[in-house]
Amino acid sequence: MNDWQKKSPLDWEKYLNKMVKVAAVEKLEYEGWVVTVDPVTASIILATFLEDDKVSISVVLGHAVQEVEILKEGDDEMRQQLSSLFTPEESKAYSPEELEKRKSSLKTWLETNHIPVTEQSEPGGRLCVAGVLTIDPPYGPEECSSSNEIILDRVQGLIQGYLQKQQ
Repeated sequence: MNDWQKKSPLDWEKYLNKMVKVAAVEKLEYEGWVVTVDPVTASIILATFLEDDKVSISVVLGHAVQEVEILKEGDDEMRQQLSSLFTPEESKAYSPEELEKRKSSLKTWLETNHIPVTEQSEPGGRLCVAGVLTIDPPYGPEECSSSNEIILDRVQGLIQGYLQKQQ
């Protein structure tokens, strides 16, 4: 086990969102922005931004890492760019007004269909259905959470149908 693999996740966290040069076995070198480090294998996921808004992703396996040198700190814009790399297109950002509109519209629809629903007091907060299921922003079927799988499945189906009718 090499020194890199012996580090803890807290040590690896210092490298996130930074431009690094990784020296690996067989005198190979990799440069890129650290997207994440796998806590099980110590593998480093690097992103390199190319022309035409393309991105190259490299994985340097943890056992091959010999040394990691930080070349440049990432600013807020770079952090945002890196965090959005693996975010699906459909999960776009909503303004607080849009989230509030989506929440109140869904709540009204659920109440109209005699489904007991309450909302948390803070703006953009979650909805609670029958005290056993929560719906987080942006209030779609993927944001539903419940330990009761039957209720979870049924409410997700209802919300999916509701959203399809909205389009």
